[in-house]
Amino acid sequence: MVTITEQRARSGRGVELVLLLLALAVGLYAYAQVGLATTGALPVGMAVHGGSLAVLALGTHVVLRWRASYADPVILPVVVALNGIGLAMIYRLDQAYEAADRTAGFADRQVLWTAIGVLAAVGVLIALRDHRTLRRYTYTAMVAGLVLLLLPLLPGLGKTINGARIWIGIGPLSFQPAELAKIVLAVFFAGYLVTQRDNLALAGPKVLGLQLPRLRHLGPILLAWGVALVVLVFQRDLGAALLFFALFVAMLYVATERLSWVIIGLLLFGGGAALAATAFPHVGARFDVWLDALSPEIYNRQPGGSYQVVQGLFGLASGGLMGTGWGEGRPDVVPFANSDFIIASLGEELGLTGLIAILVCYLLLAERGLRAAIGVRDGFGKLLASGLAFVVAFQCFVVVGGVTRLIPLTGLTMPFLAQGGSSLLVNWMIVALLLRVSDSARRPAPLTGDLPIAPIAGGGPSVPVDGGMPEADDSSPTEVVRLR
Repeated sequence: MVTITEQRARSGRGVELVLLLLALAVGLYAYAQVGLATTGALPVGMAVHGGSLAVLALGTHVVLRWRASYADPVILPVVVALNGIGLAMIYRLDQAYEAADRTAGFADRQVLWTAIGVLAAVGVLIALRDHRTLRRYTYTAMVAGLVLLLLPLLPGLGKTINGARIWIGIGPLSFQPAELAKIVLAVFFAGYLVTQRDNLALAGPKVLGLQLPRLRHLGPILLAWGVALVVLVFQRDLGAALLFFALFVAMLYVATERLSWVIIGLLLFGGGAALAATAFPHVGARFDVWLDALSPEIYNRQPGGSYQVVQGLFGLASGGLMGTGWGEGRPDVVPFANSDFIIASLGEELGLTGLIAILVCYLLLAERGLRAAIGVRDGFGKLLASGLAFVVAFQCFVVVGGVTRLIPLTGLTMPFLAQGGSSLLVNWMIVALLLRVSDSARRPAPLTGDLPIAPIAGGGPSVPVDGGMPEADDSSPTEVVRLR
């Protein structure tokens, strides 16, 4: 005899609300500590900045209850905590810049871009009811991605800042189209690979014990490599070139599960990096800084010297294990301390302990994105979520690696922490897509009623016609729990 008990699956929204309040408390505490350390009083803008972030975060929570009630409950609180810490550090640097009669006001702009980013994320959650809809626009996304990459090269529209032509001017504002290209190219890669993965996974010749793909299937990775080199050459943007190529190789590996693609990608990247270092002076200068930053000749070289990297290393060393404390260090002596080198700023005032805590938050975000990719039932969603999670994780690795001289500097910014409107807007949209995919992954399958039973010859237990669990015999009562 079978007893069927219905239980409602937990959505996790209550857990999310508790974690969200803790995340907001972290940001407000950081703001308060900055004010108390620099002026002896709570910051004047604490209520506006902290209140704005709280309203935006709680509003997004309400939208999730309405439109994506089974979305992962950890993703939003982690992002809000990172965004709040970034706002506090940018405000702290504003205080130092004002004291030195330097340009300030970056915190106000960051709050404005945070609002725009959160509203864009809410718009994605409301408008996109099913992530699989994006698969219809696979080749449209490809065209859009290429157009976005080429926009900064258009005369009159593109702007060159600090030697890189990666911005476009929209009135008084600047925007990096390559940031938005991360999303549309991830959509294209996911749609293309889910269709072509059987061809890409076909066995080819075996060389030195490594199963290589067939020559005619090398086209996609060679095309991605060529596009990355074009971006590097014409826009002088090493970070974007590295990110796009790594994104495609990672998604290719997820789609085919073939290690040979990764090895081919590493070889192509190594060859391209060596070629760029010898052919283009700005790339070679970054390699010089990476290899010999403390050389007086390289340290004092203008432009392309190692002053910024060395000052960042000194700041990290000053922070030590526990840091100088909020508002007690001198992170403002590092150029671009609120954008490219905000990790060095946080490392100085929060120490190695605080920096590890921040990196663990990013690890949680990437892990939750990959968990959504594993749990979702369609191949397109798996590739899209894994690609977006990889983008966040890889960008963090590249930024931290550049600041600590593990790898050459690339010019990328830390997601959610660094000052920059384009990055903040696009990364909030990435969060919305991860939430949408995770909602599909965690949502219980709809009930379809009782399954028809087909008898088995020989007197055995009856089996549902769709291959489900056999009907229990009356002599062994069983309880079946159904989620609804």
